[in-house]
Amino acid sequence: MLSSYFPIAVLFIFALILGGVFVGLSAWIGRRPYNKVRLEPYECGLEPADSPRKRFSVKFFMVAMVFLLFDVEVTLLFPWATLFKQFIASGLGVFIFIEGLLFIAVLVIGWLYVVRKGALKWE
Repeated sequence: MLSSYFPIAVLFIFALILGGVFVGLSAWIGRRPYNKVRLEPYECGLEPADSPRKRFSVKFFMVAMVFLLFDVEVTLLFPWATLFKQFIASGLGVFIFIEGLLFIAVLVIGWLYVVRKGALKWE
């Protein structure tokens, strides 16, 4: 019973050893930042204008989340649009068209909800 797990155990141990060797070699061979200039962030050769710990407005994250949500939904429309001609040929054209319209209606309802909640207003 345990002999069937032996190759998995050997692979796991080998992966741990190999990972440890690579981390050790990187620490041993790699460059170390000795001076203050190397520890500063690079901004096109200029000195940093502000602290990198500056807080961003929550609006940036709201816009990013709304963009990701609608971007993923729009990418789901591409396979539907490319296969629509095949569905028409197989006799499922009306059903698939109504299904696509329902999906777009859900998108529009979601967009209206976001607009009504003011997630896209920048004040």
